[in-house]
This record gives sequence, structure tokens and C-alpha cells, in this order.
Amino acid sequence: MKIGIVGCAGRMGRMLINEVLAFEGASLVGGTEHGQSEHLGADLGSLVGKPETGVIVTPDAEALIAAADVIIDFTIPEATRSNAELASANDTAMVIGTTGLSASDQKVIALAASRVAIVQAANYSVGVNLMLGMTEQAAAILGDDMDIEIVEMHHRHKVDAPSGTALALGDAAAFGRGVKLGEVSARARDGHTGARKPGDIGFASLRGGDVAGEHTVIFAGEGERLEITHKAGTRQIFAVGAVRAASWTLGRKPGLYSMRDVLGLK
Repeated sequence: MKIGIVGCAGRMGRMLINEVLAFEGASLVGGTEHGQSEHLGADLGSLVGKPETGVIVTPDAEALIAAADVIIDFTIPEATRSNAELASANDTAMVIGTTGLSASDQKVIALAASRVAIVQAANYSVGVNLMLGMTEQAAAILGDDMDIEIVEMHHRHKVDAPSGTALALGDAAAFGRGVKLGEVSARARDGHTGARKPGDIGFASLRGGDVAGEHTVIFAGEGERLEITHKAGTRQIFAVGAVRAASWTLGRKPGLYSMRDVLGLK
């Protein structure tokens, strides 16, 4: 299977290179970076301290997408939107890990998924995807008797908040309760806010250090509290899951899939 990586020189991109090189049955056909990147022309193997692969970093996303069976995209919304359009035009499958996407970005991705297989997930960790299922189930069983708060912490370089995973956990909790997250989400509290509104799903975001990712869903009631927590010790677990998802797209019908589809959790 021919896999391409867009945004290959970043922290996540380099981890993806390592995973593709180690994945049996996969070949790394290329990687891209923006036109001003200092890494243009570098061999992808040398980027991760391995023997040269003969494949270099280029700024040409369209050429990479045309040459690949599937591309993996952990970049920024503007790039992901463009790459989804190119993937659709070239019948290339796609794995998306970009967060902070807008509603209009999602429409572009959904349209592309009508032509090619796309796996999109806020988090590619197997543990986090199990946590999503547990959160949905707990919210359905506990009902409105428990207040739900979602706390997440990430490294100082993360630019969006709440994290995509926190929002996915909020969606899971809302679905379990039979409501829409947008109608019950409490995203900011400051000053004299008044009492907590019943049924709200609250979010708190912490940033600092090199934290790969920590998420806790808190169900707080009278006399008891249930907490479901996942802590990522390394971002490598996300790369492992993403490459697994890329392999899963082989021969798959067009559609917008989740990591829960990949893991057979639905």
C-alpha cells in the first residue's frame, strides 16, 4: 500500500514516517511541507534518523496525492480542506487527524467522502476510542442526575482549545443523553457566572510543558463522582493508530469513517 504524508517534517509527521517505514505491507511514497520549509529536498529517512529512502520532501501536495493510495493528514484546517478536494479528484483515500476544523471545512470533507474512503478522528489512540464508548454509555445510564465536566491538558504548542478529543468526548456524552452538544456546551467561565445550568456539559482546557494529551470526563453527583481518564505518554500512539487506519482504507467503499469503524467498535 502506497502511503503519503502531508506535513511530514513536523513532530507528528516524523512519527508517521517512522510508523509507515516499520509497517509491513506499506511503502512510503512521499511527504510534503509548505513552500518555505527548510526541509524541502530532505530525504524522508534522514528526517527521522534512518537510512535514506530515496524519497524527498516536496511542496507539491497534488503530485503526492496522485501517487499515493492513501494520504495521512495531521496539518491545519486550510491545508486539510485543500487536500480533501485533491484526494477526491485523484481517487485517493485519506486519513485525517487535523483538529479545529470549521463547519464549512467539514462540508468539503463530507463531499470528498462521497467519492473516496476517508477516516476522520479527533484521536487515533485505541484507548481514547474505548473511552468514547464508555463516556456515551455512562451518560446514557446516569442521565441528568450527574453533572458532566470534561478537562483536558496538552503541551504548550497546541493552538486550539478545547482539544478535538475533548469535543469528541462531549459529543459522546451528549449523544448518550439524547441531546446536541451545541445546545448544552459550556465552554468558558469567568467572573460571576451564577449557578451551573442543569444539563450543561462543561469544558476546561489546560496548556503547558510537553504533555502529549490527558483527558478526563467527570460525572459529578450528590455524594459520588465518577471519572474516566486517559493519559497519553507519547504521541507515537496516535501515529500507530493513524497508520492502522490508512491500511484499513484499502479496498474500502467511499464514505466518512471513524476510528471506531477501524477498530470494529460499532
